Amino acid sequence: MLDQALSALLLQAGWNATLVALGAALLGAAAGGAGAFIFLRKRALVSDAVAHATLPGVALAFIVMVALGGDGRSLVGLLAGAAGSAWLGLLAVDRLTRRTRLSEDAAIGAVLSVFFGAGVVLLTVIQTMTAGRQAGLESFLLGATAGMLLEDAVVIALGAAACALAVALLRRPMTLVAFDPGFAASTGVNVARMDLAMMGLVMAVTVVGLKIVGLILIVALLIVPPAAARFWTERTDRLLVIAAGIGAVSGWVGAAISAAAPDLPTGAVIVLVAFALFLAGLLLSPARGVLAAVLRRRRFAHRVHRRQGLLALARGEAILEPLTQRLLRREGLIRADGVPTEAGRAEAAKARLDEARWAAMRARRDDAEAARYDGLTPIETVLAPDEIAELDRRLGPRAPEGA
Repeated sequence: MLDQALSALLLQAGWNATLVALGAALLGAAAGGAGAFIFLRKRALVSDAVAHATLPGVALAFIVMVALGGDGRSLVGLLAGAAGSAWLGLLAVDRLTRRTRLSEDAAIGAVLSVFFGAGVVLLTVIQTMTAGRQAGLESFLLGATAGMLLEDAVVIALGAAACALAVALLRRPMTLVAFDPGFAASTGVNVARMDLAMMGLVMAVTVVGLKIVGLILIVALLIVPPAAARFWTERTDRLLVIAAGIGAVSGWVGAAISAAAPDLPTGAVIVLVAFALFLAGLLLSPARGVLAAVLRRRRFAHRVHRRQGLLALARGEAILEPLTQRLLRREGLIRADGVPTEAGRAEAAKARLDEARWAAMRARRDDAEAARYDGLTPIETVLAPDEIAELDRRLGPRAPEGA
């Protein structure tokens, strides 16, 4: 299985696997970039409403194509129907939010449930039809790539590329709206139109992704990559690039795993890969990760124990805390029996002198520098040498010996 997955990653697992991998990678990149804006705008649930609103459009498109004499399975026709109903769902959410007293989450819940219920009813009707080839139409719920044709891949690739281009062109105004709608409006940006543009991008990615991951899982591909990217950066431009990269890697690797294990659904595997990358960011991010937070707390605790241990040595008190003893022994500041070394006595005197210096500074002035004292900050990092010398002159003979 590992060899098959590696072959799929290197585009050597056959024509169909290559089509799926490339299509999934492009879709993931477009979804990550488009999803970043609704993630920053804090409107992630809108993508769920859009996704569920596509189902009645797919069913109606099938019925119309069959009524016109076709077999109803044209991907372009089905995606067009999905786009139409998704846009109606977007407009419904927008109108309910702006024209009624309903909150956005209530409007989303209403649209999501009504459109999805209508889609399920229409699918049931389709199953009773004698014309058309309705078998497999339910794959738009969870996605299906096993039978992807070249024309399907081209449609998906072109749609994903168009979404990526729109993200690049509208990046600046949509970023302004995502962070500060009031400021964006003051600069001449039409906030309502930008909101609709964001939702339009979500709709486009959702419609394009129906064939690969399905309308239920496309929501995860829109939200998980930006959420994972947020662990690694504070800058919006980098967030967009990282989110698109995570989406592309998720699509590529997920399609390769699915090619190596055909019984596994491609869409679900892609989402699981994206979630694995999310967990990696959650655990390993140097700024926001869980591991980094644990290490920061540990370093802070060690600094506190070291400082308290040095002050205890300066006062001639016994150090009873085992962690404090270990830290001071590791630095060679005390011997195994707890007696301070020469270096330990010098460090203890310095810690006691710094305490006196900070007290003198706080008594002399009340400013931001004095407020920064936390018992751990070295005074040399806050005050200039001449300021420290002035404090020592004020302390006079009261300054502790050994400094």
